[in-house]
Amino acid sequence: MTTEQCMCGKKKPFSKCCGVFLSGEKNAKTPEQLMRSRYSANVLGSHGEYLMATWLPATAIGLSASELSKKTLDWQRLEVILSSQKGDNGTVEFKAWYKSPNSEELEVMHEISEFVRIQSHWLYVGGQVS
Repeated sequence: MTTEQCMCGKKKPFSKCCGVFLSGEKNAKTPEQLMRSRYSANVLGSHGEYLMATWLPATAIGLSASELSKKTLDWQRLEVILSSQKGDNGTVEFKAWYKSPNSEELEVMHEISEFVRIQSHWLYVGGQVS
């Protein structure tokens, strides 16, 4: 997986892209980096600890690392539409294509995600899905 192109859509090897965030080697410097790394965590599965650590605790109530580690969808592709940052707040609009279990039909999730930076760490707040 280290030399393969990162699943977040950047034309970089996984080990030099989202891999450095999932391993804890680096922290995301922008909301978009965090969103892309969280997408990669979902693609791979078994990264529930990372997803919880990058989720604002106040909006992650009722979630668990073990539940978030389960790979329930087959994520296929990510397209970032818009990414913006103003001070310690950020927004990323994206589309992510996936296949549900027992289905070959490609579906799309369109989300506008909100992020906040606390003590130099970006956290996912939540999103509006359409």
